[in-house]
Amino acid sequence: SSGLSAEEVKKRVKQYGLNELEEGEKQSALLLFFSQFKDFMVLVLLAATLISGLLGEYIDAIAIIAIVIINGFLGFFQERRAEKSLQALKELSAPQVSVLRDGKWIKIPSKEIVVGDIMKFTSGDRIGADVRLIESKSLEIEESALTGESVPVSKITEKLTNENPGIGDMENTAFMGTMVTRGNGVGVAIATGMKTAMGQIAGLLQTAESQETPLQRRLEQLGEILITVALLLTFLVVAVGVIQGHDIYTMFLAGVSLAVAAIPEGLPAIVTVALSLGVQKMIKQKAIVRKLRAVETLGCASVICSDKTGTMTQNKMTVTHLWSGGQTWTVDGGGYQPKGDFFRNEKKVHPKDEKALQQMLIFGMLCNHSEINLKGEDYILDGDPTEGALLVSAMKAGFNRPKLLEEFTIMNEFPFDSARKMMSIHVKDKQGRHFIITKGAPDVILGISESILWDGRTQYLNKETNQKVQSAIDNLASQALRTIAIAFKPIPANTYIFSEKEAESKLTFIGVQGMIDPPRPEVKLAVKECKEAGIKTVMITGDHAITAKAIAAQLGILTSKSKVLDGKQLSEMSVEDLENVVEDVSVFARVSPEHKLKIVKALQNRGHIVAMTGDGVNDAPAIKAADIGVAMGITGTDVAKEASALVLLDDNFATIKAAIKEGRNIYENIRKFVRYLLASNVGEILVMLFAMLLGLPLPLVPIQILWVNLVTDGLPAMALGLDRPEENVMKRGPRSPNEGVFSRGLGWKVVSRGFLIGLVTLFAFMIVYHNDPSQLQYAQTVAFATLVMAQLIHVFDCRSEKSVLSRNPFGNQYLVWAVISSLLMVLVVIYYPPLQPIFHTLPIAAKDWLLIIGLSSIPTFLLAGSFLLRKTK
Repeated sequence: SSGLSAEEVKKRVKQYGLNELEEGEKQSALLLFFSQFKDFMVLVLLAATLISGLLGEYIDAIAIIAIVIINGFLGFFQERRAEKSLQALKELSAPQVSVLRDGKWIKIPSKEIVVGDIMKFTSGDRIGADVRLIESKSLEIEESALTGESVPVSKITEKLTNENPGIGDMENTAFMGTMVTRGNGVGVAIATGMKTAMGQIAGLLQTAESQETPLQRRLEQLGEILITVALLLTFLVVAVGVIQGHDIYTMFLAGVSLAVAAIPEGLPAIVTVALSLGVQKMIKQKAIVRKLRAVETLGCASVICSDKTGTMTQNKMTVTHLWSGGQTWTVDGGGYQPKGDFFRNEKKVHPKDEKALQQMLIFGMLCNHSEINLKGEDYILDGDPTEGALLVSAMKAGFNRPKLLEEFTIMNEFPFDSARKMMSIHVKDKQGRHFIITKGAPDVILGISESILWDGRTQYLNKETNQKVQSAIDNLASQALRTIAIAFKPIPANTYIFSEKEAESKLTFIGVQGMIDPPRPEVKLAVKECKEAGIKTVMITGDHAITAKAIAAQLGILTSKSKVLDGKQLSEMSVEDLENVVEDVSVFARVSPEHKLKIVKALQNRGHIVAMTGDGVNDAPAIKAADIGVAMGITGTDVAKEASALVLLDDNFATIKAAIKEGRNIYENIRKFVRYLLASNVGEILVMLFAMLLGLPLPLVPIQILWVNLVTDGLPAMALGLDRPEENVMKRGPRSPNEGVFSRGLGWKVVSRGFLIGLVTLFAFMIVYHNDPSQLQYAQTVAFATLVMAQLIHVFDCRSEKSVLSRNPFGNQYLVWAVISSLLMVLVVIYYPPLQPIFHTLPIAAKDWLLIIGLSSIPTFLLAGSFLLRKTK
């Protein structure tokens, strides 16, 4: 074929469009900014601003507007960064590709590929479209961006026999965005742009919805409650005042200042700041939070769906078992570091004393293309992971390739190809002896062997020994090990072998090396701790079920009761079918991108808050749809990172556990300051309401209420946001996402403490006012100081669910300094003459401070005393 003509290409571009990934409709920056102000709490604050302005309280209005705008900017910058997913996807497609056009091979930008184009590619190329292969020479393609599996896939040109294969099993197709690691090939483009496997993922990314976090829902509910309370109070005050004979306008103004007291103006800003500070702490734990509100969602997580390769395992193939002539050796040590000991029957042996083992290791190292290099303190593999494992096993026995190549000269090579499933080399040793060394799939090597090394001698491979070898291979495979067989044959000196067929026949079978990608050592403990915290860990992998089961069992994920599902079974299930069994499944094997999305949806429909990890492009839609998407920082593609809420800098499952602990603590800290702020607000409302009902003048003016809400309460509330976790934070189950902010007795604490704070403030006001009714401003100053002091003492009570006495009050240094700062600021407002007219204050006499401190201690210590009484009973 001479490829497509220029006219045909034009026609097809019109028909199919350019080979590009489409982007969803983009929201303009301005619209995105204004959308930050749709939050219910923000609307409440804006209404309060309007009212403050109408009342002539311009300082109040300016303060509220400033808070709202800062909040809006914080949200805007977070979301702006989050929508770059598709941009990163586009960069994955190949920039230049070789195609056959009008009989000539030319290079074109990948976006100009059309369906029907004949393309060629070689090692190091990125595939530009989905391609059906017509030629394949030792072609291997790394498809981890699509399938999540790091081992390159050997490609063939034959028709596939199984129906509906998954991406990982389509051996005669190369996919857009994947990388050629070995060999070369030619193929015909069968899909471009959004029709490719990569394009379908881009489509899923556009339709996968981002979840609203539980905290967002909670704060909206809280805003609604506060608005309702504020409106009811305003109505109540107006009604009571009119009944008492006051004019409507005066009472309306009094009601509105009460409504301002009911709304904790500082709350949204403090929530944002607390989350931001939590994010800083998480960076130290090697987790980067990309979406602020996702921090507290971690505390709700009830299921973690984690990738196997690289997250739970080391992503480094390692030989663990070797078999030859009826003997099995094990070797320890993980990764590519050439350190490890050999054992036979659990006794340590030296490989150089074991002849068959030594021969198998040397031949595995010679018949090899990969290299292990030391970079800094790390050993890095350059080449195929399977070959890397064979190199490391020989290096552990003290061999090294450059030295071996001084003893053996490689005369000729027959490279690996997927049809033969093996590779062979012709070598000559120093004594002038010639050998063929072959490595490959054990069943294939066994089929072309006529003898075997057994007890140090070569003997004929009869039916009985054949069966023994076969059962040894099956035994290694049942332990989820990938197996590679090594065989050899001596050949006469000065012979030159021309064909693979001639080289690869009548071999002597030496043995088999079994390898696995081993689990990370710290993951087992992390899985156990998650279990104790009521969080289920589910393994999702593109790997085979046997391998997945073995690793899951080692890590404690797979128990006797849990099930394993594979991609084929998943394809036949609807989301509803999956919902019925998903609670019992601990391992999903051979999965595709759509499956991951299906799993997330089924778990969410069962009421779970799902954390989903991933690194490939294929994981992005599921990461985005999960309640908390987690991407890998080292192996993760940009697409996965952009779609995620959390990025793990060390790609380690154990880091997710640390992040969940931090997330739980941040939520508990948010509850602490919500409790503190709202108890303060309840106190303010009640002091105003009781005074009106008793026909007294107002004990506080609106600017004093706002000062308390924004300044006095602000610093201690933020310090509560930095409190250390209580001991039992990872020993209790995840909280329900439907749990209200006021659950676990918080509502009662807010009302009871608030009631007492209001009561003591009113007492202080009444005592001073009745002594001298002409000194209203002085009485208001005393009430203001009592309210502030009562709240600053109460803040220490908010550190624990139990009582102020159950935790060391000085355990949070930030809180101690925040309380001192707030106290100093109040003293400035009371005693600094230029500020007195603004805040309607007068200097307080020393004797009145005894009254203030005595009364303000009552709300906290009265209830702490009742807690102690309950405890002693």
